[in-house]
Amino acid sequence: MSVIETPAPVKTRFFTQGTAIVAAIASLGIFAYVYRLIYGLGAATNLDNQYPWGIWIAIDVASGVALAAGGFTSAALADIFHKEEYHVIVRPALLTALLGYTFVVIGLLADLGRYYNVWHPMLPSMWQGNSVLFEVGMCVMVYLAVLYIEFLPIVAERFIGRVHLPGPLSIFNRIVDSWLQVCQQYLKRFISLFIIAGVVLSCLHQSSLGTLMVIAPTKMHPLWYTPISPLLFLLSAIAVGFPMVIFESILSSRSFKLAPERKVLSSIARYTPVLLGVYLAMKIGDLTLRNAWPYVFEGSLQSFMYIIELGVGVVTPMVLLSMPRVRRSISGLFTAAAMVIGGVALNRINVFLIAYKPLYAEKTYFPSVFEIAVTLGLIATLVLVYRFLVMTFPVITAPHEVKQAERLEVASVNLGMKRVK
Repeated sequence: MSVIETPAPVKTRFFTQGTAIVAAIASLGIFAYVYRLIYGLGAATNLDNQYPWGIWIAIDVASGVALAAGGFTSAALADIFHKEEYHVIVRPALLTALLGYTFVVIGLLADLGRYYNVWHPMLPSMWQGNSVLFEVGMCVMVYLAVLYIEFLPIVAERFIGRVHLPGPLSIFNRIVDSWLQVCQQYLKRFISLFIIAGVVLSCLHQSSLGTLMVIAPTKMHPLWYTPISPLLFLLSAIAVGFPMVIFESILSSRSFKLAPERKVLSSIARYTPVLLGVYLAMKIGDLTLRNAWPYVFEGSLQSFMYIIELGVGVVTPMVLLSMPRVRRSISGLFTAAAMVIGGVALNRINVFLIAYKPLYAEKTYFPSVFEIAVTLGLIATLVLVYRFLVMTFPVITAPHEVKQAERLEVASVNLGMKRVK
């Protein structure tokens, strides 16, 4: 026996005291979700004609899409820019992105009045090329398909030679196994094309989400209303990509009692201050060109939230991750990454909720119990599904014992991949 580091299913028990609590939250969320689908938006939410969107858009959709950016940023770094040492984080980032976008769509269904018509954009006769949401919907739909295609080789790796369907279904064992071999053989040859497509699609819809509020200049606070909102949304999504990978990696390592990839995480953390610096420079330049600085110090709720968004979510982690001592510390990496994630999420909440003020609003929006339950339930369910998948598929790279024959097989596979490259 020898020890080797390759992606492998995590061997641990699924239910613990923590997962039981998460499962309880997920159950409440599922109940609230079903209640909304049956009884409608009016019965389950505090949304109305003045406030047609709430936390389901700000958190479940806008924040969820941004925080799933770790998939395309890590894939671009490892496969497009050929930084081979970062391949260890690509699979977890890919799974996080896949689940993130999947649950964004599930959350969006709750927010749509006629959720059963969500398939309409797939019909060319119903296309509306002048709509920003049409572009977002099409890009998210195609990118989600790309993510599942990118995940197929991992599924094939797990089940090739291990297909044992029960009872009468056993006649399909050879067919399924052959299909998995075809997926592994041919998808690996063209996976770079899907990775490039994923990066392009991500850039398109990340920026388009920032265009949504550009059509409401009289309803937006001047601190957030800007013609370059699409660019700011894209830059913030790129900046949060690596912190999200760091955050997810440290959390999963702690949950599964594995040693975190300190060297790799410290290395990708070096890029974050540069990306945050570019984003901050654009924000400062935008405020200056629009003469919006007086609004920063007006003492309103909006100015307070803006200062927290930039101070805690951008400036502080940018300074922290510029220090080698912080990058070498797991707690320092986790804290700084959590700040960036919180800053981007707060930006989406600020844009879609805090900055938005209807002209004839009769009351202030506050989410209902059902809205809060659905949001927390979606997050909890995502965590449970992530745990199940990393325990089923070879996603996380960790040291594990293998027999001599298995070690030689892994070495030959790696050699073959190098020759293909």
